[in-house]
Amino acid sequence: MTLRKIAAFVAAASTLIAGGVQAGEPVDKAVADKLRATMEVQSTGLRIESVSTSELPGMYEVQFANGPLVYATAKGDYFVVGDLFTVGPQGYVNLAEKRRDSLRLERLAEVSPDDMIIFAPEGEARAHITVFTDVTCFYCQKLHKEVPELNKRGVEVRYLAYPRAGIGSPGFRQLASAWCADDPQDTLTKLKNREAVPDNVCTGNPIAAEYALGQELGVRGTPAIITQTGQMIPGYQSADELMVTLGLK
Repeated sequence: MTLRKIAAFVAAASTLIAGGVQAGEPVDKAVADKLRATMEVQSTGLRIESVSTSELPGMYEVQFANGPLVYATAKGDYFVVGDLFTVGPQGYVNLAEKRRDSLRLERLAEVSPDDMIIFAPEGEARAHITVFTDVTCFYCQKLHKEVPELNKRGVEVRYLAYPRAGIGSPGFRQLASAWCADDPQDTLTKLKNREAVPDNVCTGNPIAAEYALGQELGVRGTPAIITQTGQMIPGYQSADELMVTLGLK
């Protein structure tokens, strides 16, 4: 698609939004049932998790469970896979990504702080970030060295586990050993400093659940940083860069 066509598309989307279309609202059960009847094709194994209004009249946001967000016609006989953009004073705005921001916040709110390893500033926190991490990842190790500076500047760092090599891998066991330790902060720091730590994989640890959550939220590598607005930053940022991202001086 040419840049001219993209510009025309986003301009049209902007006009529709300016007209007062309310997005993200639940739809009538009859509408959702009709879309399920058409779109839940048995051979695909996909199941619809939710249906809501979209910015485009006559189109609905359809979220598949453990699958993509698509934009479907009222009958469900046509749908578009991809992000919906609008254009505003600051340029292009990815509306689908903003919807994912909200989903991330909803899902992260369901995680107990007891299942996180949290590095908090001494005083009142100005902001927080949630980081899906793996101790075997170089940039995770590098980001961890920035944590004292982030804390100093009032940013709380909340870690969730994401073993890149999967469940049962050495990285999984190391993460579990940190989460199961008497002093999780110290153990995680030792592991990220490449110090040897005995295996301590306790029953009931949250590593597998957090790994699944990361996959659900679109984590594809580590570190994956999620801000308190739900924005995902895929990769490393220094403390200085994060302060800019968070809008803090």
